[in-house]
Amino acid sequence: MSSLALVGPETATVPATTPIPLPADFPVTWAEPEDAQCLWLRQRMHFPEPMKPLDEWLLRTEFEGAQRAAQLYDLPITSAGRRFNTYAYAHITPMPLSPAAWTAQGASAQEKLGAAMGRLHERWEGEFLPEIQQILAGWAAFDLSAATMPALVEHLDAVIIARERLWDIHFLVWFPAYTAISLFEELYCELFGGEDVASTSSAPATSSAQATGVEQVSVPSVGQAFDAYRLLQGFDNKTIETTHALWDLSRRALMLPTVCQALAAKSTAAVLSTLEQNVEGRAFLADLRAYLDEYGQRGDKWVISVPSWIEDPTSVLKNLKDYITQPDRDLKAEMAELATTRERRLIGLRQRLQDYPQPVVAHFEFLLKAAQEGCVLTEDHGFWIDFRGWYPIRRLFLELGHRFTMAKVLEKPADLFYLTLDEVRTIANALANGLPSGTRHLLVAGRQAETEYYRGLQPPPAIGALPVTPPPVDPVSQAINKFFGAPPPPQREPDILRGAGGSPGIVRGPARVIRTLAEATKLQPGDILVAETTAPPWTPLFATAAAVVTDTGGILSHCAIVAREYAIPAVVGVGIATDTIVDGQLLEVDGAAGIVRMLTAG
Repeated sequence: MSSLALVGPETATVPATTPIPLPADFPVTWAEPEDAQCLWLRQRMHFPEPMKPLDEWLLRTEFEGAQRAAQLYDLPITSAGRRFNTYAYAHITPMPLSPAAWTAQGASAQEKLGAAMGRLHERWEGEFLPEIQQILAGWAAFDLSAATMPALVEHLDAVIIARERLWDIHFLVWFPAYTAISLFEELYCELFGGEDVASTSSAPATSSAQATGVEQVSVPSVGQAFDAYRLLQGFDNKTIETTHALWDLSRRALMLPTVCQALAAKSTAAVLSTLEQNVEGRAFLADLRAYLDEYGQRGDKWVISVPSWIEDPTSVLKNLKDYITQPDRDLKAEMAELATTRERRLIGLRQRLQDYPQPVVAHFEFLLKAAQEGCVLTEDHGFWIDFRGWYPIRRLFLELGHRFTMAKVLEKPADLFYLTLDEVRTIANALANGLPSGTRHLLVAGRQAETEYYRGLQPPPAIGALPVTPPPVDPVSQAINKFFGAPPPPQREPDILRGAGGSPGIVRGPARVIRTLAEATKLQPGDILVAETTAPPWTPLFATAAAVVTDTGGILSHCAIVAREYAIPAVVGVGIATDTIVDGQLLEVDGAAGIVRMLTAG
């Protein structure tokens, strides 16, 4: 029976390692020599492109937060994040403990993590979310432009400390949430196997593909994991709320002739200026600004060096343009059907469980509740911490960049992202104390050149050293593996790409390869979205796409979870999709089997 038990290694302590050969064009200097003995995996799912120096602070803070949360739960794992040759890498590895020590710490972790699962919603609503909102409100209340330089330095120091706390909370939620989801899937499969305990449809009556007329192919029986995940669908969360609020805005646009015409006929770049020209358009722009104030404090990637939707609403306008082409579609009704399906299936399951011992039933209900709450919090904590918690930090650094530019330290404010956090603090302190700080023009230019150089290279998926013995298997590691996904299987057939099934269903449609939201204007209803990764700000595109294919991720990745909420097929963790598939190529996406068939030549 699925449980939290952590199974330790059969042999003890520090495992031997084998160095991983490095490509000639990717030499690594180990600033911290002990890092050479760790297995570092490229973090392509969150950071697919070269990372600017200041963004490395975010990377390190995140994995330090994971380390501290693991310690609070007594999880016997260590983690760290680093930037090597502009690319993000991380290691999450078991602690080098003896079997006896592993067993003892595992027992403590089992107790603490189990208790956290039982109080996920309670702690989020009563403790974590109020603290997050208090931190963000304090940041919002600080007048950046009016602050003196010493006050700005003091604020920066306070933000650094508060951000660390945000990421402690992030992983205090992440570990029990994802572990609960993973354990529930495994328990479901143990209890029910391949049984069809409720003969109900697994998808809403009208999916995105049906609404847009994309060619439908009959869907075969999906795997047991998807049966389990149907019981976790149909709950509102902040990611879905963001799309629904934008959908409501599009319904408003359909009722306003001049607004609808501007969205339909004008280029995305021209929409705003066109709407400013009449009363109806200006009223709609006020609604749009209100939407951006609430939901636009985010960019399209997990870094602070890219503009937010508030600064550049192009992707929001693109989605509005797509949504008004679907005037008869009821997106909210589609998602409500997921909840109806979930509850119908649960009735059948609970009838089946009447023949099981009471402890088994209680264990099922405990994990079901924890997993359902976990699915909501996987999105809600991302909304508040990953994005809402980054936008004010970006504004702070842009203000510092403005001050540095006025002092002739930089040529323009955005150059600050090519400095490290220590360099930013050193310059800020110098300016606050009226000391000379010198220029950093050549330093920035050199780092810009370095970024572009490495952008043209293929970074290795792993660096450092491989452990000789395999790591022990435990529920937390299994959840992490389901989140990040396994390496893609070998691609043996020239017209087939294989990954992991992320969301069931089979559809055919033309491919649109999109690497940034700036390229999303080419995605049309019925197209298949092909991307390296998708962040929560990409979610509104899921109401347009017929299916999603990504290079990264597993069945518990953001892309897979959200695709299941939109009832569109998804194949994740393909590895080479964006390098192989070309725009317009006809694809067949089998989300249950994890297969992408290229039906026409590229």
